[in-house]
Amino acid sequence: MKSSQIKLAVLTLLMCFSCSKNPFTGKSTLALVPNSQLFPTAFAQYNQFLGENKVVTGTKQSDMITRVGQRIAIAAERWLNANGKQGYLADYKWEYNLVDDNTVNAWCMPGGKIVFYTGILPVAENETAIAAIMGHEVAHALANHGQQRMSAGMLQQVGAVAGNIAIQDDQKRGLFNQAYGIGSQVGVMLPFSRSHETEADKIGLYLMAIAGYNPEEAAQLWVRMGKASGGQAPPEMLSTHPATQTRIDNLTQLAPTAKSEAVKFGVNSFRPLGEF
Repeated sequence: MKSSQIKLAVLTLLMCFSCSKNPFTGKSTLALVPNSQLFPTAFAQYNQFLGENKVVTGTKQSDMITRVGQRIAIAAERWLNANGKQGYLADYKWEYNLVDDNTVNAWCMPGGKIVFYTGILPVAENETAIAAIMGHEVAHALANHGQQRMSAGMLQQVGAVAGNIAIQDDQKRGLFNQAYGIGSQVGVMLPFSRSHETEADKIGLYLMAIAGYNPEEAAQLWVRMGKASGGQAPPEMLSTHPATQTRIDNLTQLAPTAKSEAVKFGVNSFRPLGEF
């Protein structure tokens, strides 16, 4: 394949990008895999995961996960409706599950499929912190971060293939692959991921505040997360996530803005922390 053909193939892919702006970020998003394909795949993977893991039901904690999740989903819909985006969540199939696992983590798949691991509960300590985690994970889905990561990964692969086709010399091709692998990961993919985390932190604060939870608790959650990790983390530039202190500082700075946003929806006070 000639270099001109390679360029044409890449341009064809670029023309497939979604030009619509995400209502939560105001940004145009990469969308090589449309939600009409992404959501059904995510739903199937979610069901498979639940079938292979121990789901906790009928407990105070599992009920709390569902309650908080429903409140965050309602907050998202209220925000979207108020900003002229009615129907944005039409294809979402919200589901909230607590899974018995010591992993300190939670996640939300495209389309609203959520899992909390029991291992994160002791670090959260209270329902408000659960709302902070829930808001953050839901924000990833609402901002189409999963779709964007898949699309960026596809482009990364296209770049690698194009380079290998264009470079005929084996030695030069090997040097290209090494440089491209490191450069695209550290210079593009990791910063891309960190930006998603920062976006999700901001959107999540808004959602938890509109749902009636004090956004100031999000920073305190990350203080506890930092202690739970024992301070073990790679340098920020080599990580998919911002440094813990960076997140704490950002969340602290954004909390007043989230409170102001909540006032627009009639939220002038917040629920107690809700110990569990």
